[in-house]
Amino acid sequence: MAAKDSGRPSIYPSLLYADAKAAIRQLTEAFGFTELAVYEGEDGSVTHAELVQGNGAVMLGSKGRGGRFDEAMKSAGPAGVYIVVDDVDAHHRRAVQHGAEILMPPTDQDYGSRDYMARDAEGNIWSFGTYAPEIRGQGPGPA
Repeated sequence: MAAKDSGRPSIYPSLLYADAKAAIRQLTEAFGFTELAVYEGEDGSVTHAELVQGNGAVMLGSKGRGGRFDEAMKSAGPAGVYIVVDDVDAHHRRAVQHGAEILMPPTDQDYGSRDYMARDAEGNIWSFGTYAPEIRGQGPGPA
């Protein structure tokens, strides 16, 4: 188990795209991610990329490169990822300016969060909001 205070996230959503380069462009331009690393194969496919948003990150790559993960994801449907942002309305404006498909505009939720939802070019659902659950100590036994 990762150390709680290591400064690194311990969960990384991982996605595969038919056009990973276009996905990286959309995620950085429309959704404000920052490229941490992008590795390409000799054929120009993205073998692995890491994009950062706040103190979290997602990993992604090109579909069809082979390997166990590619095979396991072959028949998987789109994924849904939730990202915490400080200013939902400004983040939403940026996404709209870059042509992102908005599924739900910024909306105040009953549980105190303000969220919006968008779909990326390959059908994955990205939710951005202010809700950030507190992660308490993890040890053996009930929490």
